[in-house]
Amino acid sequence: MGIGGISVWQLIILLVIVVLVFGTKRLRNMGGDLGAAIKGFRKGMEDEKSDKEEPDKLAEETAQAQTQADAEFREKEEEVKPSKPAESS
Repeated sequence: MGIGGISVWQLIILLVIVVLVFGTKRLRNMGGDLGAAIKGFRKGMEDEKSDKEEPDKLAEETAQAQTQADAEFREKEEEVKPSKPAESS
């Protein structure tokens, strides 16, 4: 008995059928795609870990960007506002 009640011969027969159905080129492409997906997943996990280690830096950058955006908005708002005409009596 092999893995989970499947013998080695059954696994070999299954492998041969899969190769016949999909072909070696497609299996190679699927293997490459799977490897790239795993690599991307690991990179994402590392990025997440580094983001958790530096939350203060991210918060500071966000606050600076927001302050700059607010200042630019106020400047444009002042440019657009029409000045009040002088009232004559």
